[in-house]
Amino acid sequence: MRELEELLTKLNPLAKEFVPPSHSNASSAAALAASIPKQISRRVTTDALLASFLFPLSYYLCSFILYLISRIACVRVGAGASLVDVNSKNGNNGGSRKRGSNSRTNRAQREDSIRRTVYVSDIDQQVTEEQLAALFITCGQVVDCRVCGDPNSVLRFAFVEFTDEEGARAALSLGGTMLGYYPVRVLPSKTAIVPVNPTFLPRTEDDRETCARTVYCTNIDKKVSQADVKLFFESLCGEVARLRLLGDYHHSTRIAFVEFVMAESAMAALNCSGAILGSLPIRVSPSKTPVRPRSPRPPLH
Repeated sequence: MRELEELLTKLNPLAKEFVPPSHSNASSAAALAASIPKQISRRVTTDALLASFLFPLSYYLCSFILYLISRIACVRVGAGASLVDVNSKNGNNGGSRKRGSNSRTNRAQREDSIRRTVYVSDIDQQVTEEQLAALFITCGQVVDCRVCGDPNSVLRFAFVEFTDEEGARAALSLGGTMLGYYPVRVLPSKTAIVPVNPTFLPRTEDDRETCARTVYCTNIDKKVSQADVKLFFESLCGEVARLRLLGDYHHSTRIAFVEFVMAESAMAALNCSGAILGSLPIRVSPSKTPVRPRSPRPPLH
């Protein structure tokens, strides 16, 4: 309504579109007055003048009303378009705000996880994740412990995550503690531990026993086949019971889960970090998950 009021105040009643062509200038009005015969009675003259006045007035009113109707329609259409535009913008902004909120939440959770994690290096090859976690049990509750192979060293490194920052700060005081044959180094972590899909974690005692016989191998050359990986580990460590080689088109290297018949073979495989397989040095660490058999694909209909 406010837009309509502003529109009315801007109209010019003398605009040419509101004046009939026969009365578009003063000369035509004078010609109309001169055309009235003087001998006609005053009554007739009055009626003629009244008719000549009402005709342009009615033309003016009709033109003005039609103009108003067209402008009101434009205002309504414009308002509707604006409403749709506002709604769509609000929807988009809502989605952006939601995505932004999720991103900020994930970033905050990751930063919190980093503050609760320490980086441990110079770990003896014979030290298990359970033994490493037991070293830090006096500092606080350990949420996760991830030992990784280092291709540039015979020693390994690990990430240990606690339930709170106090546990991580207390763990820093254990730097230099002998674990196996080497003193470990403990520093604040710069990264968080990537969580493992809970559905892949061991669910039974048999799964946990299988994990003890399984290693996780990364940085595998894409030119290396599954048979090559199996031959590599069997020639150096022992008989392989099951092997899963994984990769995709988005990564330049592949990964593998290697399950051995004996747990001693898995321990020996950890010493293979840094060994060249194909053209790249592989990284070997204990597996968090057992190698599960592939589920059969449903038949095609």
